Amino acid sequence: MTSSYSELLGQVRAEGLLERRRGFYIAMFSGVAIALVGAFAGLILLGDSWFTLLIAAALGIIFTQFAFLAHEASHRQVFTSGPANDRAGRFVATWLVGMSYQWWMTKHTRHHANPNTIGKDPDIARDTVSFTEADAARSTGLLRVLTRRQGYLFFPLLLLEGVNLHVTSLRSLLSKEPVPGRAKELTAIVVRFGIYVSAIFLLLPVGVAFAFLGVQLAVFGLYMGASFAPNHKGMPQLPEGSRVDFLDKQVRTSRNITGGWWMNLLMGGLNHQVEHHLFPSMPRPHLARARRLTMAHCAGHDIPYTETTLVRSYGIVIRYLNRVGLAARDPFDCPVAGTYRRA
Repeated sequence: MTSSYSELLGQVRAEGLLERRRGFYIAMFSGVAIALVGAFAGLILLGDSWFTLLIAAALGIIFTQFAFLAHEASHRQVFTSGPANDRAGRFVATWLVGMSYQWWMTKHTRHHANPNTIGKDPDIARDTVSFTEADAARSTGLLRVLTRRQGYLFFPLLLLEGVNLHVTSLRSLLSKEPVPGRAKELTAIVVRFGIYVSAIFLLLPVGVAFAFLGVQLAVFGLYMGASFAPNHKGMPQLPEGSRVDFLDKQVRTSRNITGGWWMNLLMGGLNHQVEHHLFPSMPRPHLARARRLTMAHCAGHDIPYTETTLVRSYGIVIRYLNRVGLAARDPFDCPVAGTYRRA
């Protein structure tokens, strides 16, 4: 930790910005819980109707809001006690969202320690979408075709991310690796799945029920992906093995999204990504004030601070992924001919 960061941290502490705001989170949880009850009440009232797909979309949004709260609990933003945060986060993640809290904690902790660092950040590891040219160049067959246009396909692919998140977290619990709280999480996820799916198929005809689950998972995946993607995609990447000052690393690899309080609600505080990475345990209501302190501090130390609108960030992500995807060009293509074809 450098003296520059220590200076900023001192300002943040002096203003009490690391103090917990339990009342805020109780209000947020209560509001989302009421929305959940309302969604199921609407589902019962609508009955056998395709209009229930609107309820499915609403549930996708509600489950994402619960996921934001679980994410904040995992960062110790809600309670001063670590165990209290873990209990709350595990309850919300497993019983309400249906995902493994422990899997998320492990993956997300690695990301925070080394954001956008090749070989260390799991969020830019090789997957269906390639985030580095080296990974894009390794793609073959159908994946290569997809990778070449992955920027344009990124948001459509997020419609499948809800299924991927559930399956990946469940696979982590069934792996041979030691997982703290494995039995509790598996029990919660299986019971939650059984109750949720049974209720849907009891209330709706089979065809509508399958469509309902598809819409809910698609909206959940799209909302989750669209909230996390703007934060680091298209920002500078650090080579594997690089040693960078903590303040520089967190600020240079992160991007904030403008929009005020409503964006704070929409993105669960992820719009203040720079501050979230610098002060992971800072409660969401304090991030806006911390932003002003951080911007001034970075300006005084010549550290580039990136902030843009949500729409522009999506454009940046799409262009970046398409540029990376060019590395998946067919090895028999002539680069010069390809340039003229695009022209």
